[in-house]
Amino acid sequence: MALEGKHSFGSIEDTRVTFVEKKVDENRKDFLKKLLEHNGFEVIVQEEKRPSEEEPQLYTVAVTDMVFNPTIWVFQRRLKTFDGRKVTQDYWNQMTKDTHPQYWNNG
Repeated sequence: MALEGKHSFGSIEDTRVTFVEKKVDENRKDFLKKLLEHNGFEVIVQEEKRPSEEEPQLYTVAVTDMVFNPTIWVFQRRLKTFDGRKVTQDYWNQMTKDTHPQYWNNG
């Protein structure tokens, strides 16, 4: 799921949450959960209802911090990787483990 500027919030059971991503697979869920917990967020994961048993299980990932917006935190470089580097958009989207801060090519 691409980063969006929209702040999406709601509830999971009785807890008010900011939705980080919806309908993600288990690999993506695990990545986001570990990354966000590493950055001090309380993460709540909810299983999506499957139309049939053959369909893969999907998840909703959310945090209890109501002012958290993934887009803002990524582009303001407020999230840290497990080794202390700053999270970039490509790192967030799991396209690369490279965290160089350049979003453009001057070359």
